[in-house]
Amino acid sequence: MNQKTGRFPWKPFLRNLAAIAIPIAFQNLLTTTASMVDTMMVAPLGELSVGALGLCAQFSSLMFSGYWGFFGGGMLFISQYWGSGEDDGIECSYGMTWACMMTVAAVFGCLAIFAPEVVMKIYTDKQAIREIGVQYLHIVGFAYIMQVFSMAMSCLLRSTERVRIPMIASIASVAVNLVLNWVFIYGHFGFPAMGIRGAALATTCAAAVNVLTIYLLAWKSGYPYLFHIRGHFRWSGEMVKRYFVKCFPILCNEILVGIGNMVINVTLGRQPEHVIAAVAVFRTLEGLIIGFFAGFSSASSILVGKCVGAGELDTAYERAKRLVYLCSGVILLANVALFLVHRPILTGMSLSGESYRAGTRMLIIYGFASVIRMGNWIQNDTYRASGDAVYGTVLEIVFMYLLLLPCVLTSAFVLKLPYWIIFLCCYIDEPIRYVLMQVHLYSGRWVKPVTDLGRAALPEFREKRRRGRAG
Repeated sequence: MNQKTGRFPWKPFLRNLAAIAIPIAFQNLLTTTASMVDTMMVAPLGELSVGALGLCAQFSSLMFSGYWGFFGGGMLFISQYWGSGEDDGIECSYGMTWACMMTVAAVFGCLAIFAPEVVMKIYTDKQAIREIGVQYLHIVGFAYIMQVFSMAMSCLLRSTERVRIPMIASIASVAVNLVLNWVFIYGHFGFPAMGIRGAALATTCAAAVNVLTIYLLAWKSGYPYLFHIRGHFRWSGEMVKRYFVKCFPILCNEILVGIGNMVINVTLGRQPEHVIAAVAVFRTLEGLIIGFFAGFSSASSILVGKCVGAGELDTAYERAKRLVYLCSGVILLANVALFLVHRPILTGMSLSGESYRAGTRMLIIYGFASVIRMGNWIQNDTYRASGDAVYGTVLEIVFMYLLLLPCVLTSAFVLKLPYWIIFLCCYIDEPIRYVLMQVHLYSGRWVKPVTDLGRAALPEFREKRRRGRAG
Protein backbone atom coordinates (compact mmCIF):
# COMPACT_ATOMS: atom_id res chain seq x y z
CA MET A 1 0.00 0.00 0.00
CA ASN A 2 1.08 3.59 -0.65
CA GLN A 3 1.71 4.97 2.82
CA LYS A 4 0.89 8.57 1.82
CA THR A 5 -2.32 8.05 -0.15
CA GLY A 6 -3.51 4.72 1.26
CA ARG A 7 -4.08 3.54 -2.31
CA PHE A 8 -2.91 0.26 -3.73
CA PRO A 9 -0.10 0.78 -6.31
CA TRP A 10 -1.76 -0.99 -9.22
CA LYS A 11 0.67 -0.01 -11.98
CA PRO A 12 3.91 -1.33 -10.45
CA PHE A 13 1.99 -4.32 -9.10
CA LEU A 14 0.67 -5.28 -12.54
CA ARG A 15 4.09 -4.68 -14.11
CA ASN A 16 5.72 -7.04 -11.61
CA LEU A 17 2.94 -9.58 -12.05
CA ALA A 18 3.25 -9.51 -15.83
CA ALA A 19 7.05 -9.68 -15.75
CA ILE A 20 6.91 -12.94 -13.78
CA ALA A 21 3.59 -14.46 -14.85
CA ILE A 22 3.82 -14.08 -18.61
CA PRO A 23 7.15 -15.92 -19.11
CA ILE A 24 6.08 -18.71 -16.71
CA ALA A 25 2.65 -18.98 -18.35
CA PHE A 26 4.30 -19.06 -21.77
CA GLN A 27 6.71 -21.76 -20.60
CA ASN A 28 3.85 -23.85 -19.21
CA LEU A 29 1.78 -23.33 -22.35
CA LEU A 30 4.69 -24.49 -24.47
CA THR A 31 4.97 -27.65 -22.39
CA THR A 32 1.24 -28.30 -22.63
CA THR A 33 1.25 -27.47 -26.32
CA ALA A 34 3.87 -30.18 -26.74
CA SER A 35 1.47 -32.64 -25.11
CA MET A 36 -1.33 -31.45 -27.39
CA VAL A 37 0.94 -31.81 -30.43
CA ASP A 38 1.83 -35.34 -29.26
CA THR A 39 -1.88 -36.18 -29.12
CA MET A 40 -2.59 -34.62 -32.52
CA MET A 41 0.33 -36.40 -34.16
CA VAL A 42 -0.65 -39.71 -32.60
CA ALA A 43 -4.32 -39.16 -33.55
CA PRO A 44 -3.97 -40.72 -37.06
CA LEU A 45 -2.97 -43.94 -35.31
CA GLY A 46 -6.55 -44.17 -33.94
CA GLU A 47 -8.61 -43.55 -30.81
CA LEU A 48 -6.94 -46.42 -28.96
CA SER A 49 -3.54 -44.75 -29.27
CA VAL A 50 -4.99 -41.41 -28.17
CA GLY A 51 -6.60 -43.11 -25.16
CA ALA A 52 -3.38 -44.92 -24.24
CA LEU A 53 -1.37 -41.70 -24.47
CA GLY A 54 -3.89 -39.99 -22.21
CA LEU A 55 -3.67 -42.72 -19.57
CA CYS A 56 0.13 -42.54 -19.62
CA ALA A 57 -0.17 -38.79 -19.12
CA GLN A 58 -2.28 -39.47 -16.03
CA PHE A 59 0.54 -41.61 -14.62
CA SER A 60 2.96 -38.72 -15.15
CA SER A 61 0.41 -36.49 -13.42
CA LEU A 62 0.61 -38.79 -10.40
CA MET A 63 4.39 -38.28 -10.45
CA PHE A 64 3.70 -34.55 -10.59
CA SER A 65 1.65 -34.89 -7.41
CA GLY A 66 4.52 -36.74 -5.78
CA TYR A 67 7.14 -34.08 -6.37
CA TRP A 68 4.98 -30.94 -6.37
CA GLY A 69 4.88 -30.86 -2.58
CA PHE A 70 8.65 -30.37 -2.56
CA PHE A 71 8.38 -27.84 -5.39
CA GLY A 72 5.88 -25.84 -3.32
CA GLY A 73 8.06 -26.11 -0.22
CA GLY A 74 11.07 -25.00 -2.22
CA MET A 75 9.26 -21.93 -3.52
CA LEU A 76 8.14 -21.10 0.03
CA PHE A 77 11.69 -21.02 1.39
CA ILE A 78 13.56 -19.74 -1.67
CA SER A 79 11.17 -16.82 -2.36
CA GLN A 80 11.24 -15.71 1.28
CA TYR A 81 15.04 -15.99 1.48
CA TRP A 82 15.23 -14.12 -1.82
CA GLY A 83 13.17 -11.32 -0.25
CA SER A 84 15.45 -11.12 2.77
CA GLY A 85 18.67 -11.48 0.74
CA GLU A 86 19.93 -14.66 2.46
CA ASP A 87 22.04 -16.46 -0.16
CA ASP A 88 22.92 -19.43 2.05
CA GLY A 89 19.23 -20.07 2.70
CA ILE A 90 18.48 -20.02 -1.03
CA GLU A 91 21.22 -22.51 -1.87
CA CYS A 92 20.42 -24.87 0.98
CA SER A 93 16.67 -24.81 0.23
CA TYR A 94 17.34 -25.61 -3.42
CA GLY A 95 19.59 -28.53 -2.50
CA MET A 96 16.94 -30.14 -0.32
CA THR A 97 14.25 -29.49 -2.92
CA TRP A 98 16.38 -31.01 -5.69
CA ALA A 99 17.24 -34.13 -3.66
CA CYS A 100 13.60 -34.81 -2.71
CA MET A 101 12.22 -34.19 -6.20
CA MET A 102 14.81 -36.44 -7.84
CA THR A 103 13.98 -39.26 -5.43
CA VAL A 104 10.36 -39.13 -6.60
CA ALA A 105 11.47 -39.02 -10.25
CA ALA A 106 13.66 -42.11 -9.79
CA VAL A 107 10.75 -44.11 -8.34
CA PHE A 108 8.35 -43.25 -11.17
CA GLY A 109 11.01 -43.64 -13.83
CA CYS A 110 11.80 -47.16 -12.63
CA LEU A 111 8.10 -48.10 -12.55
CA ALA A 112 7.62 -46.88 -16.11
CA ILE A 113 10.74 -48.61 -17.45
CA PHE A 114 10.64 -51.90 -15.56
CA ALA A 115 6.94 -52.41 -14.71
CA PRO A 116 4.83 -50.67 -17.38
CA GLU A 117 2.35 -53.58 -17.53
CA VAL A 118 1.51 -53.10 -13.85
CA VAL A 119 0.95 -49.37 -14.37
CA MET A 120 -1.39 -49.84 -17.33
CA LYS A 121 -3.41 -52.56 -15.56
CA ILE A 122 -4.17 -50.05 -12.81
CA TYR A 123 -5.46 -47.41 -15.21
CA THR A 124 -7.65 -49.42 -17.60
CA ASP A 125 -9.23 -52.82 -18.18
CA LYS A 126 -9.02 -52.45 -21.99
CA GLN A 127 -6.31 -54.88 -23.17
CA ALA A 128 -5.72 -53.14 -26.52
CA ILE A 129 -5.11 -49.79 -24.80
CA ARG A 130 -2.83 -51.43 -22.24
CA GLU A 131 -0.54 -52.90 -24.90
CA ILE A 132 -0.07 -49.53 -26.59
CA GLY A 133 0.54 -47.77 -23.27
CA VAL A 134 3.22 -50.28 -22.26
CA GLN A 135 5.21 -49.47 -25.40
CA TYR A 136 5.07 -45.76 -24.59
CA LEU A 137 5.91 -46.00 -20.88
CA HIS A 138 8.89 -48.31 -21.41
CA ILE A 139 10.69 -45.50 -23.27
CA VAL A 140 9.28 -42.32 -21.74
CA GLY A 141 10.33 -43.44 -18.25
CA PHE A 142 13.83 -42.20 -19.12
CA ALA A 143 12.37 -38.73 -19.70
CA TYR A 144 10.81 -38.53 -16.23
CA ILE A 145 14.11 -38.04 -14.39
CA MET A 146 15.20 -35.28 -16.76
CA GLN A 147 11.80 -33.57 -16.67
CA VAL A 148 11.81 -33.42 -12.88
CA PHE A 149 15.43 -32.23 -12.87
CA SER A 150 14.46 -29.30 -15.08
CA MET A 151 11.45 -28.56 -12.83
CA ALA A 152 13.73 -28.40 -9.78
CA MET A 153 15.95 -25.89 -11.55
CA SER A 154 12.88 -23.95 -12.67
CA CYS A 155 11.73 -23.76 -9.04
CA LEU A 156 15.00 -22.04 -8.11
CA LEU A 157 15.00 -19.73 -11.12
CA ARG A 158 11.35 -18.71 -10.75
CA SER A 159 11.65 -18.05 -7.02
CA THR A 160 14.56 -15.69 -7.64
CA GLU A 161 12.71 -13.94 -10.50
CA ARG A 162 14.85 -15.38 -13.32
CA VAL A 163 11.89 -16.64 -15.32
CA ARG A 164 13.22 -16.17 -18.86
CA ILE A 165 15.79 -18.96 -18.70
CA PRO A 166 13.27 -21.81 -18.21
CA MET A 167 11.00 -20.16 -20.78
CA ILE A 168 13.73 -20.19 -23.46
CA ALA A 169 14.61 -23.79 -22.53
CA SER A 170 10.97 -24.76 -23.01
CA ILE A 171 10.94 -23.18 -26.47
CA ALA A 172 13.96 -25.26 -27.48
CA SER A 173 12.47 -28.40 -25.95
CA VAL A 174 9.09 -28.01 -27.69
CA ALA A 175 10.77 -27.35 -31.04
CA VAL A 176 12.86 -30.51 -30.72
CA ASN A 177 9.82 -32.52 -29.61
CA LEU A 178 7.76 -31.33 -32.58
CA VAL A 179 10.43 -32.16 -35.17
CA LEU A 180 11.36 -35.51 -33.65
CA ASN A 181 7.70 -36.53 -33.35
CA TRP A 182 7.39 -36.12 -37.10
CA VAL A 183 10.62 -38.03 -37.68
CA PHE A 184 10.10 -40.92 -35.27
CA ILE A 185 6.34 -41.53 -35.32
CA TYR A 186 5.98 -41.75 -39.08
CA GLY A 187 9.54 -42.55 -40.17
CA HIS A 188 11.40 -39.78 -42.01
CA PHE A 189 15.05 -39.16 -42.91
CA GLY A 190 15.67 -42.88 -43.03
CA PHE A 191 14.28 -43.67 -39.57
CA PRO A 192 11.70 -46.47 -39.22
CA ALA A 193 8.08 -45.57 -38.41
CA MET A 194 7.89 -46.21 -34.65
CA GLY A 195 4.31 -45.15 -33.93
CA ILE A 196 3.59 -44.54 -30.25
CA ARG A 197 7.18 -45.50 -29.36
CA GLY A 198 8.38 -42.67 -31.57
CA ALA A 199 6.36 -40.17 -29.55
CA ALA A 200 8.00 -41.48 -26.36
CA LEU A 201 11.50 -41.24 -27.85
CA ALA A 202 10.87 -37.68 -29.04
CA THR A 203 9.68 -36.70 -25.54
CA THR A 204 12.83 -38.18 -24.00
CA CYS A 205 15.14 -36.31 -26.37
CA ALA A 206 13.24 -33.06 -25.76
CA ALA A 207 13.60 -33.50 -21.98
CA ALA A 208 17.39 -33.79 -22.36
CA VAL A 209 17.47 -30.60 -24.45
CA ASN A 210 15.49 -28.78 -21.75
CA VAL A 211 17.98 -29.67 -19.00
CA LEU A 212 21.02 -28.79 -21.10
CA THR A 213 19.56 -25.46 -22.24
CA ILE A 214 18.79 -24.35 -18.67
CA TYR A 215 22.31 -25.19 -17.55
CA LEU A 216 23.97 -23.44 -20.49
CA LEU A 217 21.86 -20.27 -20.20
CA ALA A 218 22.31 -20.07 -16.44
CA TRP A 219 26.08 -20.50 -16.80
CA LYS A 220 26.30 -17.93 -19.59
CA SER A 221 24.31 -15.34 -17.60
CA GLY A 222 26.47 -15.79 -14.51
CA TYR A 223 23.57 -17.01 -12.37
CA PRO A 224 25.22 -18.00 -9.07
CA TYR A 225 22.87 -20.24 -7.10
CA LEU A 226 22.63 -23.14 -9.54
CA PHE A 227 26.36 -23.90 -9.53
CA HIS A 228 27.26 -23.60 -5.84
CA ILE A 229 27.08 -27.37 -5.39
CA ARG A 230 28.60 -27.43 -1.90
CA GLY A 231 26.09 -24.85 -0.72
CA HIS A 232 23.25 -27.05 -1.94
CA PHE A 233 24.16 -29.78 0.52
CA ARG A 234 25.33 -27.73 3.51
CA TRP A 235 22.31 -28.78 5.57
CA SER A 236 21.98 -28.17 9.28
CA GLY A 237 19.67 -30.25 11.46
CA GLU A 238 17.56 -27.19 12.24
CA MET A 239 17.22 -26.27 8.57
CA VAL A 240 16.21 -29.79 7.57
CA LYS A 241 13.63 -29.88 10.35
CA ARG A 242 12.13 -26.52 9.33
CA TYR A 243 12.06 -27.54 5.68
CA PHE A 244 10.24 -30.81 6.25
CA VAL A 245 7.86 -29.33 8.81
CA LYS A 246 6.72 -26.87 6.14
CA CYS A 247 6.88 -29.38 3.28
CA PHE A 248 5.10 -32.22 5.05
CA PRO A 249 1.56 -30.79 4.82
CA ILE A 250 2.13 -29.79 1.17
CA LEU A 251 3.52 -33.24 0.41
CA CYS A 252 0.58 -34.95 2.10
CA ASN A 253 -1.78 -32.71 0.14
CA GLU A 254 -0.19 -33.47 -3.22
CA ILE A 255 0.21 -37.22 -2.64
CA LEU A 256 -3.27 -37.79 -1.24
CA VAL A 257 -4.87 -35.56 -3.86
CA GLY A 258 -2.79 -37.32 -6.51
CA ILE A 259 -4.07 -40.70 -5.29
CA GLY A 260 -7.60 -39.31 -5.29
CA ASN A 261 -7.17 -38.08 -8.85
CA MET A 262 -5.81 -41.49 -9.81
CA VAL A 263 -9.00 -43.08 -8.44
CA ILE A 264 -11.01 -40.63 -10.56
CA ASN A 265 -8.94 -41.43 -13.66
CA VAL A 266 -9.24 -45.17 -13.02
CA THR A 267 -13.01 -44.72 -12.73
CA LEU A 268 -13.16 -42.81 -16.00
CA GLY A 269 -10.85 -45.45 -17.52
CA ARG A 270 -13.65 -47.99 -16.97
CA GLN A 271 -16.03 -46.02 -19.18
CA PRO A 272 -16.63 -46.84 -22.89
CA GLU A 273 -13.68 -46.37 -25.24
CA HIS A 274 -15.08 -43.20 -26.84
CA VAL A 275 -15.27 -41.61 -23.37
CA ILE A 276 -11.67 -42.66 -22.59
CA ALA A 277 -10.51 -40.97 -25.81
CA ALA A 278 -12.53 -37.84 -24.94
CA VAL A 279 -11.02 -37.75 -21.44
CA ALA A 280 -7.51 -38.02 -22.91
CA VAL A 281 -8.13 -35.03 -25.17
CA PHE A 282 -9.84 -33.10 -22.38
CA ARG A 283 -6.87 -33.61 -20.05
CA THR A 284 -4.60 -32.13 -22.71
CA LEU A 285 -6.84 -29.06 -23.09
CA GLU A 286 -7.21 -28.80 -19.33
CA GLY A 287 -3.43 -28.68 -19.24
CA LEU A 288 -3.53 -25.58 -21.45
CA ILE A 289 -5.72 -23.77 -18.93
CA ILE A 290 -3.73 -24.99 -15.96
CA GLY A 291 -0.43 -24.16 -17.66
CA PHE A 292 -1.63 -20.66 -18.44
CA PHE A 293 -2.97 -20.20 -14.92
CA ALA A 294 0.12 -21.65 -13.23
CA GLY A 295 2.11 -18.68 -14.48
CA PHE A 296 -0.09 -16.33 -12.48
CA SER A 297 -0.17 -18.69 -9.52
CA SER A 298 3.64 -18.88 -9.44
CA ALA A 299 3.84 -15.11 -9.77
CA SER A 300 1.49 -14.63 -6.85
CA SER A 301 3.55 -17.03 -4.74
CA ILE A 302 6.73 -15.13 -5.56
CA LEU A 303 5.27 -11.62 -5.15
CA VAL A 304 3.59 -12.45 -1.85
CA GLY A 305 6.32 -14.74 -0.50
CA LYS A 306 9.04 -12.20 -1.27
CA CYS A 307 7.18 -9.52 0.70
CA VAL A 308 6.62 -11.87 3.63
CA GLY A 309 10.31 -12.74 3.71
CA ALA A 310 11.28 -9.05 3.60
CA GLY A 311 8.91 -8.21 6.48
CA GLU A 312 6.48 -6.24 4.29
CA LEU A 313 3.47 -8.12 5.60
CA ASP A 314 0.79 -5.51 4.91
CA THR A 315 1.88 -5.37 1.27
CA ALA A 316 1.77 -9.16 1.05
CA TYR A 317 -1.78 -9.17 2.47
CA GLU A 318 -3.06 -6.53 0.05
CA ARG A 319 -1.40 -8.23 -2.92
CA ALA A 320 -2.91 -11.60 -2.04
CA LYS A 321 -6.47 -10.27 -1.92
CA ARG A 322 -6.21 -8.73 -5.38
CA LEU A 323 -4.41 -11.65 -6.97
CA VAL A 324 -7.21 -14.10 -6.23
CA TYR A 325 -9.87 -12.19 -8.14
CA LEU A 326 -7.55 -10.98 -10.87
CA CYS A 327 -6.36 -14.48 -11.72
CA SER A 328 -9.88 -15.95 -11.57
CA GLY A 329 -11.00 -13.32 -14.09
CA VAL A 330 -8.11 -14.19 -16.40
CA ILE A 331 -9.03 -17.90 -16.27
CA LEU A 332 -12.63 -17.07 -17.18
CA LEU A 333 -11.41 -15.26 -20.29
CA ALA A 334 -9.09 -18.15 -21.17
CA ASN A 335 -11.97 -20.64 -20.88
CA VAL A 336 -14.14 -18.53 -23.19
CA ALA A 337 -11.31 -18.35 -25.75
CA LEU A 338 -10.79 -22.11 -25.61
CA PHE A 339 -14.46 -22.87 -26.10
CA LEU A 340 -14.67 -20.57 -29.13
CA VAL A 341 -12.07 -22.70 -30.93
CA HIS A 342 -12.91 -26.10 -29.43
CA ARG A 343 -14.46 -27.59 -32.59
CA PRO A 344 -11.33 -27.61 -34.80
CA ILE A 345 -9.17 -28.64 -31.85
CA LEU A 346 -11.32 -31.63 -30.90
CA THR A 347 -11.72 -32.81 -34.47
CA GLY A 348 -7.99 -32.28 -35.08
CA MET A 349 -7.30 -34.61 -32.14
CA SER A 350 -9.30 -37.43 -33.74
CA LEU A 351 -12.60 -36.96 -31.86
CA SER A 352 -15.77 -37.45 -33.85
CA GLY A 353 -19.36 -38.54 -33.25
CA GLU A 354 -19.89 -39.70 -29.67
CA SER A 355 -16.32 -38.95 -28.58
CA TYR A 356 -16.60 -35.38 -29.93
CA ARG A 357 -19.88 -34.81 -28.06
CA ALA A 358 -18.36 -36.23 -24.87
CA GLY A 359 -15.33 -33.92 -25.16
CA THR A 360 -17.53 -30.88 -25.76
CA ARG A 361 -19.71 -31.65 -22.73
CA MET A 362 -16.62 -32.01 -20.53
CA LEU A 363 -15.30 -28.63 -21.69
CA ILE A 364 -18.62 -26.93 -20.86
CA ILE A 365 -18.66 -28.38 -17.34
CA TYR A 366 -15.02 -27.48 -16.81
CA GLY A 367 -15.51 -23.95 -18.12
CA PHE A 368 -17.75 -23.12 -15.17
CA ALA A 369 -16.05 -25.24 -12.50
CA SER A 370 -12.47 -24.18 -13.22
CA VAL A 371 -12.99 -20.52 -12.33
CA ILE A 372 -13.82 -21.54 -8.76
CA ARG A 373 -11.23 -24.30 -8.77
CA MET A 374 -8.42 -21.97 -9.81
CA GLY A 375 -9.53 -19.48 -7.17
CA ASN A 376 -9.00 -22.19 -4.55
CA TRP A 377 -5.68 -23.12 -6.13
CA ILE A 378 -4.22 -19.62 -6.09
CA GLN A 379 -5.32 -19.02 -2.52
CA ASN A 380 -3.67 -22.25 -1.41
CA ASP A 381 -0.44 -21.44 -3.29
CA THR A 382 -0.42 -17.97 -1.73
CA TYR A 383 -0.86 -19.41 1.76
CA ARG A 384 1.98 -21.86 1.16
CA ALA A 385 4.38 -19.18 -0.07
CA SER A 386 3.56 -17.18 3.06
CA GLY A 387 4.32 -20.08 5.38
CA ASP A 388 0.87 -21.61 5.95
CA ALA A 389 0.99 -25.06 4.39
CA VAL A 390 -1.74 -26.59 6.57
CA TYR A 391 -5.09 -24.85 6.08
CA GLY A 392 -5.62 -25.44 2.36
CA THR A 393 -4.16 -28.95 2.67
CA VAL A 394 -6.63 -30.02 5.33
CA LEU A 395 -9.58 -28.62 3.42
CA GLU A 396 -8.63 -30.26 0.13
CA ILE A 397 -7.93 -33.69 1.60
CA VAL A 398 -11.02 -33.75 3.83
CA PHE A 399 -13.40 -32.71 1.07
CA MET A 400 -11.82 -35.02 -1.50
CA TYR A 401 -12.07 -38.16 0.64
CA LEU A 402 -15.33 -37.44 2.47
CA LEU A 403 -17.32 -35.84 -0.35
CA LEU A 404 -15.79 -35.90 -3.84
CA LEU A 405 -14.57 -39.52 -4.10
CA PRO A 406 -17.68 -41.05 -2.51
CA CYS A 407 -19.84 -39.13 -4.99
CA VAL A 408 -17.70 -40.17 -7.99
CA LEU A 409 -17.51 -43.84 -7.02
CA THR A 410 -21.19 -44.09 -6.07
CA SER A 411 -22.35 -42.43 -9.29
CA ALA A 412 -20.09 -44.68 -11.41
CA PHE A 413 -20.27 -48.13 -9.81
CA VAL A 414 -23.43 -48.13 -7.70
CA LEU A 415 -25.88 -45.90 -9.54
CA LYS A 416 -24.14 -46.39 -12.93
CA LEU A 417 -24.98 -42.85 -14.01
CA PRO A 418 -23.92 -41.32 -17.36
CA TYR A 419 -20.26 -40.32 -17.69
CA TRP A 420 -21.02 -36.58 -17.67
CA ILE A 421 -22.63 -36.79 -14.22
CA ILE A 422 -19.60 -38.71 -12.94
CA PHE A 423 -17.42 -35.98 -14.45
CA LEU A 424 -19.53 -33.25 -12.81
CA CYS A 425 -19.05 -34.91 -9.42
CA CYS A 426 -15.30 -34.31 -9.77
CA TYR A 427 -15.90 -30.63 -8.94
CA ILE A 428 -18.63 -30.95 -6.32
CA ASP A 429 -16.43 -29.76 -3.44
CA GLU A 430 -15.00 -26.62 -5.05
CA PRO A 431 -17.74 -24.04 -4.15
CA ILE A 432 -17.76 -25.05 -0.48
CA ARG A 433 -13.98 -24.87 -0.18
CA TYR A 434 -13.94 -21.50 -1.93
CA VAL A 435 -16.11 -19.92 0.78
CA LEU A 436 -13.90 -21.33 3.55
CA MET A 437 -10.72 -20.24 1.76
CA GLN A 438 -12.07 -16.69 1.44
CA VAL A 439 -12.72 -16.49 5.18
CA HIS A 440 -9.13 -17.57 5.84
CA LEU A 441 -7.78 -15.10 3.25
CA TYR A 442 -9.31 -12.08 4.96
CA SER A 443 -8.27 -13.26 8.42
CA GLY A 444 -4.57 -12.86 7.53
CA ARG A 445 -3.67 -15.90 9.66
CA TRP A 446 -1.89 -17.47 6.69
CA VAL A 447 1.05 -15.04 7.04
CA LYS A 448 3.73 -17.16 8.78
CA PRO A 449 7.27 -16.00 7.87
CA VAL A 450 10.36 -18.24 8.00
CA THR A 451 12.90 -15.36 7.86
CA ASP A 452 14.09 -13.15 10.73
CA LEU A 453 12.78 -9.98 9.03
CA GLY A 454 9.37 -11.48 8.52
CA ARG A 455 9.06 -12.81 12.06
CA ALA A 456 10.06 -9.43 13.50
CA ALA A 457 7.21 -7.70 11.64
CA LEU A 458 4.59 -10.34 12.52
CA PRO A 459 3.33 -9.04 15.91
CA GLU A 460 2.47 -5.61 14.48
CA PHE A 461 0.74 -7.17 11.47
CA ARG A 462 -1.38 -9.47 13.64
CA GLU A 463 -2.37 -6.59 15.88
CA LYS A 464 -3.58 -4.62 12.84
CA ARG A 465 -5.66 -7.58 11.66
CA ARG A 466 -7.08 -8.04 15.15
CA ARG A 467 -8.11 -4.38 15.35
CA GLY A 468 -9.54 -4.62 11.84
CA ARG A 469 -11.74 -7.59 12.80
CA ALA A 470 -12.80 -5.92 16.02
CA GLY A 471 -13.73 -2.72 14.14
